[in-house]
Amino acid sequence: MIIRKLEKQDIIPMELLLLADPSESIVKEYVTRGECYIAEIEKQVVGVYVLLPTRPKTVELVNVAVAEEHQGKGMGKLLVTDAIRVAKSKGYKTIEIGTGNSSLSQLALYQKCGFRIIAIDFDFFIKHYEEEIFENGIQCRDMIRLSIDF
Repeated sequence: MIIRKLEKQDIIPMELLLLADPSESIVKEYVTRGECYIAEIEKQVVGVYVLLPTRPKTVELVNVAVAEEHQGKGMGKLLVTDAIRVAKSKGYKTIEIGTGNSSLSQLALYQKCGFRIIAIDFDFFIKHYEEEIFENGIQCRDMIRLSIDF
Protein backbone atom coordinates (compact mmCIF):
# COMPACT_ATOMS: atom_id res chain seq x y z
CA MET A 1 0.00 0.00 0.00
CA ILE A 2 1.19 3.50 -0.89
CA ILE A 3 -0.09 6.65 0.83
CA ARG A 4 0.43 9.88 -1.10
CA LYS A 5 -0.87 13.41 -1.34
CA LEU A 6 -3.65 13.86 -3.88
CA GLU A 7 -2.35 15.86 -6.85
CA LYS A 8 -4.37 18.53 -8.67
CA GLN A 9 -4.89 16.26 -11.68
CA ASP A 10 -6.18 13.37 -9.51
CA ILE A 11 -9.87 12.74 -9.09
CA ILE A 12 -11.15 13.46 -5.58
CA PRO A 13 -12.34 10.11 -4.11
CA MET A 14 -15.76 11.54 -3.17
CA GLU A 15 -17.40 8.12 -2.77
CA LEU A 16 -14.83 7.20 -0.11
CA LEU A 17 -14.98 10.59 1.62
CA LEU A 18 -18.77 10.27 1.87
CA LEU A 19 -18.34 7.04 3.86
CA ALA A 20 -16.97 9.15 6.74
CA ASP A 21 -19.11 12.27 6.21
CA PRO A 22 -22.52 12.06 4.51
CA SER A 23 -22.67 15.75 3.53
CA GLU A 24 -21.25 16.25 0.03
CA SER A 25 -21.29 20.04 0.38
CA ILE A 26 -19.33 19.92 3.66
CA VAL A 27 -16.83 17.43 2.20
CA LYS A 28 -16.27 19.56 -0.92
CA GLU A 29 -15.69 22.63 1.26
CA TYR A 30 -13.02 21.10 3.48
CA VAL A 31 -11.29 19.19 0.68
CA THR A 32 -10.70 22.48 -1.17
CA ARG A 33 -9.23 24.10 1.98
CA GLY A 34 -7.22 21.11 3.20
CA GLU A 35 -4.74 18.54 1.93
CA CYS A 36 -6.13 15.21 0.79
CA TYR A 37 -4.04 12.03 1.05
CA ILE A 38 -4.96 8.73 -0.59
CA ALA A 39 -3.97 5.13 0.05
CA GLU A 40 -3.55 3.00 -3.05
CA ILE A 41 -3.17 -0.71 -3.61
CA GLU A 42 -2.14 -1.52 -7.18
CA LYS A 43 -3.21 2.02 -8.26
CA GLN A 44 -6.71 1.54 -6.80
CA VAL A 45 -7.71 4.13 -4.17
CA VAL A 46 -8.71 2.21 -1.04
CA GLY A 47 -8.36 4.85 1.67
CA VAL A 48 -8.34 8.59 2.19
CA TYR A 49 -7.79 11.26 4.81
CA VAL A 50 -7.87 15.05 4.82
CA LEU A 51 -5.75 17.40 6.94
CA LEU A 52 -7.16 20.89 7.46
CA PRO A 53 -5.12 23.67 9.13
CA THR A 54 -7.33 25.35 11.76
CA ARG A 55 -5.13 27.52 13.99
CA PRO A 56 -1.43 28.31 14.19
CA LYS A 57 0.45 25.03 14.76
CA THR A 58 -2.84 23.06 14.78
CA VAL A 59 -4.26 20.81 12.08
CA GLU A 60 -7.49 18.82 12.08
CA LEU A 61 -7.87 15.35 10.63
CA VAL A 62 -11.33 15.96 9.17
CA ASN A 63 -11.98 12.73 7.31
CA VAL A 64 -10.61 9.20 7.47
CA ALA A 65 -12.25 6.59 5.25
CA VAL A 66 -11.44 3.09 4.06
CA ALA A 67 -13.22 1.27 1.22
CA GLU A 68 -15.71 -1.19 2.69
CA GLU A 69 -13.95 -4.25 1.23
CA HIS A 70 -10.72 -3.22 3.01
CA GLN A 71 -12.21 -2.35 6.41
CA GLY A 72 -11.20 -4.38 9.44
CA LYS A 73 -7.68 -4.99 8.14
CA GLY A 74 -5.82 -2.25 10.01
CA MET A 75 -5.88 0.23 7.15
CA GLY A 76 -7.68 2.90 9.18
CA LYS A 77 -4.94 2.76 11.79
CA LEU A 78 -2.29 3.10 9.06
CA LEU A 79 -4.07 6.18 7.68
CA VAL A 80 -4.37 7.82 11.11
CA THR A 81 -0.72 7.03 11.90
CA ASP A 82 0.34 8.50 8.56
CA ALA A 83 -1.72 11.66 9.22
CA ILE A 84 0.06 12.07 12.56
CA ARG A 85 3.45 11.60 10.86
CA VAL A 86 2.60 14.15 8.14
CA ALA A 87 1.33 16.68 10.70
CA LYS A 88 4.56 16.37 12.71
CA SER A 89 6.71 16.67 9.58
CA LYS A 90 4.91 19.91 8.64
CA GLY A 91 5.69 21.42 12.03
CA TYR A 92 2.26 21.21 13.63
CA LYS A 93 2.20 20.87 17.42
CA THR A 94 -1.38 19.59 17.75
CA ILE A 95 -3.57 17.35 15.64
CA GLU A 96 -7.29 17.26 16.36
CA ILE A 97 -10.10 15.02 15.19
CA GLY A 98 -13.83 14.93 15.73
CA THR A 99 -16.24 12.04 15.41
CA GLY A 100 -19.82 11.26 16.23
CA ASN A 101 -20.97 9.94 19.59
CA SER A 102 -22.34 6.91 17.70
CA SER A 103 -19.06 6.13 15.90
CA LEU A 104 -17.92 3.54 18.41
CA SER A 105 -15.18 1.83 16.38
CA GLN A 106 -13.75 5.20 15.30
CA LEU A 107 -13.64 6.42 18.91
CA ALA A 108 -11.74 3.27 19.86
CA LEU A 109 -9.34 3.59 16.91
CA TYR A 110 -8.47 7.23 17.61
CA GLN A 111 -7.79 6.51 21.28
CA LYS A 112 -5.61 3.52 20.35
CA CYS A 113 -3.62 5.90 18.12
CA GLY A 114 -2.98 8.23 21.08
CA PHE A 115 -5.81 10.76 20.81
CA ARG A 116 -7.47 11.94 24.03
CA ILE A 117 -11.01 13.27 24.39
CA ILE A 118 -10.90 17.03 25.00
CA ALA A 119 -14.47 18.25 24.41
CA ILE A 120 -17.99 17.49 23.29
CA ASP A 121 -19.80 19.73 20.81
CA PHE A 122 -23.37 19.00 21.85
CA ASP A 123 -25.97 18.63 19.06
CA PHE A 124 -23.34 19.31 16.36
CA PHE A 125 -24.86 16.81 13.92
CA ILE A 126 -28.41 17.99 14.64
CA LYS A 127 -27.44 21.61 13.87
CA HIS A 128 -25.19 21.04 10.83
CA TYR A 129 -26.68 18.09 8.95
CA GLU A 130 -30.08 18.06 7.27
CA GLU A 131 -30.72 14.34 7.66
CA GLU A 132 -30.54 12.35 10.87
CA ILE A 133 -27.56 9.99 11.14
CA PHE A 134 -27.75 6.63 12.92
CA GLU A 135 -24.84 4.26 13.58
CA ASN A 136 -24.75 1.18 15.76
CA GLY A 137 -28.43 1.78 16.61
CA ILE A 138 -27.54 5.17 18.15
CA GLN A 139 -28.50 8.60 16.82
CA CYS A 140 -25.42 10.64 15.99
CA ARG A 141 -26.02 13.93 17.80
CA ASP A 142 -22.79 15.09 19.42
CA MET A 143 -19.28 15.65 18.05
CA ILE A 144 -16.64 14.07 20.28
CA ARG A 145 -13.44 16.13 19.95
CA LEU A 146 -10.06 14.46 20.46
CA SER A 147 -6.46 15.65 20.09
CA ILE A 148 -2.78 14.81 20.38
CA ASP A 149 -0.07 17.32 21.29
CA PHE A 150 3.46 16.67 19.99
